[in-house]
Amino acid sequence: MEDVASAGIADGEPQPTPPSPTIPPKLKPEVVTPSKYSIMSRRGTGTTGKEINLLANHFKVYVNVPDAVFYQYSVSITSEDNKVVEGKGIGRKLIDRLYQTYSSELGGKKFAYDGEKALYTVGPLPQNKLEFTVVLEETFAKHENGSTNGTEKRSRRSFRSRTFNLEISYAAKIPLKPISLVLEGADVENTQDSLRVLDIILRQQAANRGCLLVRQSFFHDDSRNFTDVGGGVKGVRGFHSSFRPTQGGLSLNMDVSTTMILTPGPVIDFLLANQDVREPRYIDWVKAKRMLKNMRINARHRNMEFKIIGLSEKPCNQQYFPMKLKSGDNGTSEDQTVEITVYEYFTKHCGVEITSSQYMPCLDVGKPKRPNYLPLELCSLVSLQRYTKALSSKQRASLVEKSRQKPQERIRTVTDAMKKYQYDDDPVLATCGISINKELTQVKGRVLETPKVNCHFIYGLCGVGGGQLKVGNSDDCIPRNGRWNFNNKTLLNPTRIDRWIVVNFSARCDTSHLSRELINCGRKKGIIIERPFTLIEEDPQCRRLTPVARVDKMFEQILAKLPGEPQFILCVLPEKKNSDIYGPWKKQSLTEFGIATQCISPTKISDQYLTNLGGVNSLLAIEHSSLVPLVKDTPTMILGMDVSHGSPGRSDIPSVAAVVSSRSWPLISRYRAAVRTQSPKMEMIDALYKPLENGTDAGIIRELLVDFYKTSNGRKPTQIIVFRDGVSESQFNQVLNIELDQIIKAYQHLGEVNVPKFTLIIAQKNHHTKLFQQGSPDNVPAGTVVDTEIVHPRNYDFYMCAQAGMIGTSRPAHYHVLVDEIGFSPDDLQNLIHSLCYVYQRSTTAISIVAPICYAHLAAAQVGQFMKFEDLSETSSGKGSVTSSESVPVPELPKLHENVQGSMFFC
Repeated sequence: MEDVASAGIADGEPQPTPPSPTIPPKLKPEVVTPSKYSIMSRRGTGTTGKEINLLANHFKVYVNVPDAVFYQYSVSITSEDNKVVEGKGIGRKLIDRLYQTYSSELGGKKFAYDGEKALYTVGPLPQNKLEFTVVLEETFAKHENGSTNGTEKRSRRSFRSRTFNLEISYAAKIPLKPISLVLEGADVENTQDSLRVLDIILRQQAANRGCLLVRQSFFHDDSRNFTDVGGGVKGVRGFHSSFRPTQGGLSLNMDVSTTMILTPGPVIDFLLANQDVREPRYIDWVKAKRMLKNMRINARHRNMEFKIIGLSEKPCNQQYFPMKLKSGDNGTSEDQTVEITVYEYFTKHCGVEITSSQYMPCLDVGKPKRPNYLPLELCSLVSLQRYTKALSSKQRASLVEKSRQKPQERIRTVTDAMKKYQYDDDPVLATCGISINKELTQVKGRVLETPKVNCHFIYGLCGVGGGQLKVGNSDDCIPRNGRWNFNNKTLLNPTRIDRWIVVNFSARCDTSHLSRELINCGRKKGIIIERPFTLIEEDPQCRRLTPVARVDKMFEQILAKLPGEPQFILCVLPEKKNSDIYGPWKKQSLTEFGIATQCISPTKISDQYLTNLGGVNSLLAIEHSSLVPLVKDTPTMILGMDVSHGSPGRSDIPSVAAVVSSRSWPLISRYRAAVRTQSPKMEMIDALYKPLENGTDAGIIRELLVDFYKTSNGRKPTQIIVFRDGVSESQFNQVLNIELDQIIKAYQHLGEVNVPKFTLIIAQKNHHTKLFQQGSPDNVPAGTVVDTEIVHPRNYDFYMCAQAGMIGTSRPAHYHVLVDEIGFSPDDLQNLIHSLCYVYQRSTTAISIVAPICYAHLAAAQVGQFMKFEDLSETSSGKGSVTSSESVPVPELPKLHENVQGSMFFC
């Protein structure tokens, strides 16, 4: 498990004594609520850097009938007994049958249907309200015992006809005109409505082809697109397609996309693979029941599809159910009900042979009070069923390795798909006069100058005096294509570790060898590390205890064997990655004892662990000399904000919000984190400002403002740069009106009348724009930025690929500047963001997104581990997700120990 201790980071940086008086008391309640912000427009484009010719996976869209108008209709579906019918599958079938049956009554109009309650046409239907009766006929294959020797014959017959009532009523007009206006740079509010309709048309096309739909990504049932990642799970490659307004006009953004599906085929085979067992007798049926719930299966004896609701309590040959025997079948003149096993029913009454699964539970595909049991061996998982649970580290690694594509391969895949699917042949798009170019968009980019990294060289070691170090003058490391190394270089402000220990949870790790390597590597980097005070091995009997109990036992040994607290603990986890020990260990060490720890899982320590062990790794040359534009002369706080949610499908896991802030101004590479829990799946951070009844503020921002003041020679920030991760474009106004508003209130609560100037930037990693070097098989160079052609026609956004893409295709970060009161020029802002990709203390490479956001993500993930084994056992029922996040009590996180509050523990 990769985890870097911060033992010397806080010790190695200056800690100025704040002048008196300290931060003023809070203002009285008459603070005026600030006016709401609005999203700013672009201020121009950057000019610095070397120009480069690029291609983007955007395809130009031509709208030849810009005055076309979509008419939106609400669709209501009810059954014969007037019950509301929902479900995308049935909805699409009914709309298809509706068009086949009543085309003339609908004026021959082609539909764009979202699969639920909205239907769109170009131009109006003959009437504003229409009612239809639609009949769906379903067929299935039935096995019949047609002879005395038990041989089967199959006859196909109609199973049943179902009648539905469809009501279509007019809802709204959605003109295409706003798209044309926004492409001209106008500020138009309802553009998203028009774009949404165009995207729905793409989804409908994919649905008609039998694809699995995941938002705007589409996946075909083609085994050539499947890749096995283990555990009964496959990755399936598909395509993302969506319309986007850009400076160059309307474009279709098309990209390769991957999602996870259950491996189709026999249910028994899936369970063996999912639980990694060789024989059915080793299957854990409690886990199997959780895993199989709501999956769709096909029963081969009747060729029908069912949804699993559970498992039978007893094996197939012992599970009884009541079966009605009609008069004559039982030798009497009256109907009778007899108890019969599932096994007996299928073998004697259905003529189906049951062999391997007669001793296993049955699948229940009925209703809660009316079970319907099927033997396992008759059932196969239907293809293209999404797997939404979190992948293991092994599965993730396998997926990344098997799904990556080099730039030229990705270009070929996307352009071939564009030609194959012929999106603009769709009749609804054709009515709008929409045509789509089949070639990638050409765009000009710029490669920014690489920031210099300031570090120290080692000129030699003197073997006298305990290994005293001769350090030369400071010099600059010039990264090449976003990468550098610290070979033959020391850390800027290395720490000294006199008292430290090794604790070992692993039964197969040579810790004596480990500690020797640690000492030798540390001294090469300028860190003086004495021999460990002691080595504590876990009692083998403790390995059967829970993770929390194992950690408790280990700390009992530490307290018994040490005369005082160690500076640092090297913790060797069990061999596997993502060890269950990690969360409880970090919770104890960071909250109760305040000791910096380094957790490792490999048996051989790497140089990278040591590089990050203690001291300041590197400072940017411009930072070291206080030359960061608009930051060097004005106290500026940099915030990184992120929210980490629980595993997919779990609505009982609290979300964890983390905010990191810069400290020791004018540096931009030192950070402190504040973390809080909040309601599950809630994206907006609700604890930035948290006034209590006693008049105090227990929010995140106050804590970080006080820390900035104490570490920056008593200066208060008059400028705040906020980087926010994890929000979509539809949530931008919420960030402005909720989160920024809270930050301002927290500042005012400290007694400040003059609110700082803000620059608020959204950073997005999960988007589908890719950049390619024109005429080159390589990824774009590190530092590539694009702020023309494929960016928004009005709003202030740009793409930056700060990292060196060594494997696969690089993904640029997409930055949206919502507010800029500080007044950065495009060049200054882009260079600042580029620089912030070079201060990440866990890596000697530029990273793909600014370090404050990475730190916020790390802090949320690490502190989120605190709850994994203890708190959730009390707050969660363990019976799966709940319907309302408000019903879930949100446990408060324990406070970090004062010894580590100011450290970069999350590194």
